[in-house]
Amino acid sequence: MESQKQEDNEYIFRSLYPSVPIPDKLTLPEFVLQGVEEYTENVAFVEAVTGKAVTYGDVVRDTKRLAKALTSLGLRKGQVMVVVLPNVAEYGVIALGIMSAGGVFSGANPTALVSEIKKQVEASGARGIITDATNYEKVKTLGLPVIVLGEEKIEGAVNWKDLLEAGDKSGDTDNEEILQTDLCALPFSSGTTRITKRSNAHTSSEMIGQIVTLGLIPFFHIYGIVGICCATMKNKGKVVAMSRYDLRIFLNALIAHEVSFAPIVPPIILNLVKNPIVDEFDLSKLKLQSVMTAAAPLAPELLTAFEAKFPNVQVQEAYGLTEHSCITLTHGDPEKGQAIAKRNSVGFILPNLEVKFIDPDTGRSLPKNTSGELCVRSQCVMQGYFMNKEETDKTIDEQGWLHTGDIGYIDDDGDIFIVDRIKELIKYKGFQVAPAELEAILLTHPSVEDVAVVPLPDEEAGEIPAACVVINPKATEKEEDILNFVAANVAHYKKVRAVHFVDSIPKSLSGKIMRRLLRDKILSINKK
Repeated sequence: MESQKQEDNEYIFRSLYPSVPIPDKLTLPEFVLQGVEEYTENVAFVEAVTGKAVTYGDVVRDTKRLAKALTSLGLRKGQVMVVVLPNVAEYGVIALGIMSAGGVFSGANPTALVSEIKKQVEASGARGIITDATNYEKVKTLGLPVIVLGEEKIEGAVNWKDLLEAGDKSGDTDNEEILQTDLCALPFSSGTTRITKRSNAHTSSEMIGQIVTLGLIPFFHIYGIVGICCATMKNKGKVVAMSRYDLRIFLNALIAHEVSFAPIVPPIILNLVKNPIVDEFDLSKLKLQSVMTAAAPLAPELLTAFEAKFPNVQVQEAYGLTEHSCITLTHGDPEKGQAIAKRNSVGFILPNLEVKFIDPDTGRSLPKNTSGELCVRSQCVMQGYFMNKEETDKTIDEQGWLHTGDIGYIDDDGDIFIVDRIKELIKYKGFQVAPAELEAILLTHPSVEDVAVVPLPDEEAGEIPAACVVINPKATEKEEDILNFVAANVAHYKKVRAVHFVDSIPKSLSGKIMRRLLRDKILSINKK
């Protein structure tokens, strides 16, 4: 790790490993499909349930056809197409086709309400929508051209196959040159729109043409479209697409498609460890070599339990965010002399990035082994929040540092540890309490199946930590037992002050706990 103390007393940390050359002038589709000629017969995407498959030959052909068709329909450089789809075999073609036309891909959650999709369409100034028959009803009244996947022809919509055939017939047009620095994606996350540059995706070091990646993380999410779709296509591997999570379908997909790499989220790890459905399957048939978790902290005890149950599966962790994509990784490439980071860290800094930690209150730069807000600076930083200069200026400072809102530190060996998010820290009598720390402790209790810790307002303390606990149906523990269990394992100010037993913990599709929903539910009950 290279660290330097500059004249302005900034401690800046860089990767242990050499910078990676960034290809000049290549757009994301060109970068991802480099060298595809030898792999045109290989399957690029296959749907886990239906078996529908798309080869690399299909991807190349249909990306060009879609780009030409969209251009002939009037899509111009910088204009947005909103994609309202689950994880389907055509998703990679759709994203690359929009970008190849100079358009901007903006994935939307297909389970969102009509009002939420409308908000995304209006905020992005979208020129068209790509969806399927199932979701057509949600988008048909939004006043935009709609392209519908599938065999069914719907009145008032453009059929997918008809569109591609039209692309075949349309002649070459004099498009404006597409630059690597142009806008290519407009991800929506937590109600805010990120502007992503047309820059390159980092790829894994798996053997070209051999990796089989599980595509369960939603493709409309930055993790799904970049970390799964683009990275796997760059390596000419296969993506096994799952449109929804079901434990039996998940395990069937792993075994039937011989998945070697599964990016998942901690709640699925928890399911694999504690759900008896897992015991219905012959785990010796698994070809799974590694899983990667992100989106939320992985409790140390949960990691240990998973490794005991799946001893041949390597658990990798990564850390990133929509505004930047991946920042750290726990497992390097041994062939390149790269190491494995410490357990419970989120890994080492990736090449080409600069990282620093600052005091959230004063902005003062902090040395190693000192917790502060993690800031990152690189070519991967988003251009900004779409049409929201005020929010952009709060997040990206004048020196180009992206302020992540995450609290963490870097140790003597260059491994980074994330403590919690600034916004999620609970302020108890002036002390900062990390929900993730308390959740990790509670998950070690044999009767606790899942948990979320949320802040509740308190007249004396300001805020108190409250635990929402999913308890085993056979358990006999009461609220007081849970309170005492935590109290025996933490400092006084970190104690859980209230326990609420719940049937389930609401989580977003990317696996993040929806703390506000839980908090509001508890407050509404307390008012009664």
